Amino acid sequence: MNTKTNNKDYNLVKIYYYVCEKFEDNLQFRCQRFSNNNAPKLTDQEIITIYLFVMQHHGIFKMNKIHQFAREYLLDWFPDLGSYQAFNNRLNRISCAMDLFLETLLSEFAPKECAKNFSVLDSMPIITCSGKRQGKVAQEITAKGYCSTKSMYYYGMKLHDLGFCNAGRLPHSEQIIFTPACVNDLSLYKEAWSEIENRTFFGDKIYNDTGLFQNMKHNFNSEMLTTVKAVKGMADVLRKFDRACNDLYSRAVSKIRQPIEALFSWLIEKSDIQRASKVRSTKGLILHAYGRIAAAFITLIF
Repeated sequence: MNTKTNNKDYNLVKIYYYVCEKFEDNLQFRCQRFSNNNAPKLTDQEIITIYLFVMQHHGIFKMNKIHQFAREYLLDWFPDLGSYQAFNNRLNRISCAMDLFLETLLSEFAPKECAKNFSVLDSMPIITCSGKRQGKVAQEITAKGYCSTKSMYYYGMKLHDLGFCNAGRLPHSEQIIFTPACVNDLSLYKEAWSEIENRTFFGDKIYNDTGLFQNMKHNFNSEMLTTVKAVKGMADVLRKFDRACNDLYSRAVSKIRQPIEALFSWLIEKSDIQRASKVRSTKGLILHAYGRIAAAFITLIF
């Protein structure tokens, strides 16, 4: 048997073992069945394993292609695979467990060398359709927003990432939160992370809020360092006077922040998460968001 086949089989078994372990711990309580069909031949653990393995190991992201690959190459492992419609419905039904699975994955495999008192944070768009159209999918968790990086309006969600700094490597995500696209990054930070104690955060200028910074320093011994934001109405002579200092400071903060942008590029490459235009339901979008990120980070278990 060749090495490539061995690696594939090892990865499949390793993912299945981890999913079963976490399912027994807590995931099962998110997908309990209260019907006569509470013990299907193809288990929830097998469904999740197929979904994660095909994306992680083979880079296939479309649901019908995942099912097609499983039918052609994994039927010896999963003989009760069934139809594509049933496979898709089952995955959507257990989408509610994927956020807990991702949270567990990130917490259990955090690298020991991470600097737990230094964090970088940023956001990126998950696009269900362009801003020129009216978004009609998963309206309860999506909205219209603007992405300054891409200079575009869009409908969808935002992925907000808080990551531990890891010198010379990509930051490790401490927590990932999805919000409607209209939610401001600073508002999310105030609500979710501004009360973390003894932490130094590095963010973009959108997180700049002097009053908040003073409160964080006084009450939680934490601080946020951001690139310098221009002050409206400042005299030109004063702006030029401070330019050298501000530029040097902003470059230093940006250098520390740069790895989280590299992390987003890696996530897009590994999961194609930004493109959600094929999603047709709220459960499908939840599965898309948490499932694809989990598939990218599943490499941590190897």
